[in-house]
Amino acid sequence: MGFVDKTSEMTHILVVSEPKESLKWYKKVLGASVHSEFDTGAVIKVMGNWFLITKGGNPTKDKPETRLAPPTDYNTVNSLFTIRVQDCAGTYEQLTNLGAIFLTPPITNGREIRCFFSDPDNHLFEISEAS
Repeated sequence: MGFVDKTSEMTHILVVSEPKESLKWYKKVLGASVHSEFDTGAVIKVMGNWFLITKGGNPTKDKPETRLAPPTDYNTVNSLFTIRVQDCAGTYEQLTNLGAIFLTPPITNGREIRCFFSDPDNHLFEISEAS
């Protein structure tokens, strides 16, 4: 099993421009629970997944040429999160009422119904229902 053992967990880091505002959005829209909160961000759990919401930063000794920054090009995405749901239209309505802003309403695409929304920094989420 390599370096991963039964106690290993993975956290996805989301670099955001306003951590406190992002935290409010994740709690309200996706029902995140807060594990810890600090000046530059928070550790949250969403649907069984760990996220670190954090402000960007300059290179450090352990990442000497790497700078963390939130997305700047809202039309180019290098990762996204898919949430499988039983009822895409119903989930779309619920999330819209909670403040999620979708790119389009649900659309049938082959054997699935799906639509996409973003967090305040344009991290992309998909809700998907098998049809």
